[in-house]
Amino acid sequence: MTSLLDEPRSQQNTSTAERLRTTMAAARLSFTWLGVRKSLTSAQKNQAADSFGAEGKYLSAGKKLLDTSHPAFKAVTAIRGRAVAYWKGVSLPFPEPGVRLIRQDAIADFDNQIAMFREELDDAVAELDRHYDELRRAAQERLGDLFDVSDYPATLVGSFAIEHDFPSVEPPAYLRQLNPELYQQECDRVRTRFDEAVQLAEQAFLDELSKLVDHLSERLSGQADGKPKVFRDSAIDNLTEFFERFRRLNIRSNDQLDEVVANAERVIRGIEPQSLRDNASLRAEVATQLSGVGSTLDGLLVDRPRRNILRRPK
Repeated sequence: MTSLLDEPRSQQNTSTAERLRTTMAAARLSFTWLGVRKSLTSAQKNQAADSFGAEGKYLSAGKKLLDTSHPAFKAVTAIRGRAVAYWKGVSLPFPEPGVRLIRQDAIADFDNQIAMFREELDDAVAELDRHYDELRRAAQERLGDLFDVSDYPATLVGSFAIEHDFPSVEPPAYLRQLNPELYQQECDRVRTRFDEAVQLAEQAFLDELSKLVDHLSERLSGQADGKPKVFRDSAIDNLTEFFERFRRLNIRSNDQLDEVVANAERVIRGIEPQSLRDNASLRAEVATQLSGVGSTLDGLLVDRPRRNILRRPK
């Protein structure tokens, strides 16, 4: 069966790539993060190896400098996770490491939100730093002779940071005059990158919707210990959030993709999670309809070709 992503690039996909290029901006999120693991020195490896009758050069070992399960440390880590989730939630994939595409009219909101995450991180790091002596003492007790005070900075302030920027993904204009041939190669490369960005977005939307539909369908179907399977409100909420994000970022590159998303949304529109728990017939009806959506998604996803990795023209 020919899948959505098997289809040759159509005029629609070409125009979609150009639309992405003119309406989206590249956004990159990066982090400065304290490393909490460190390899043992050669002498320490040899000492550890002796207890096993082994040779130190054949031993790989490290030590954990701080307890990352401490509530203050987990609070810092959680902000990083939320920042990444937000970045991915408002953007589309792009075939360059660490770069995603956001709508140009969303740049100000993105900039403000990342600034808020940065402020939260600064506050959380300041709180973590207040527990730093406690964490170092605990590490000294756990590590024993492996503890080395030089492994630890004087303060944790400045050891964590969130940065963002908007890198250009367009050919540098100066190449037009300096080397027209190379400039044309760069133009071709950028066009190819945006063509692949369309495919990546389609694939990402299909994969995510398939997982969400399969999960809810599985929860609504069948029984566990003679009772209907339990499902959380998030099984519905996650689908609702997907539909909102799809509308906001919809690349409108393929009618099949738009149709299957619309069908899935119609199935759960206006349905409250508690209604599915209380009404067995509604539960069965929704499960049946979701199964149909899942079958359509399976047809679109089957035999997907492996994407060719795009490289710069030589």
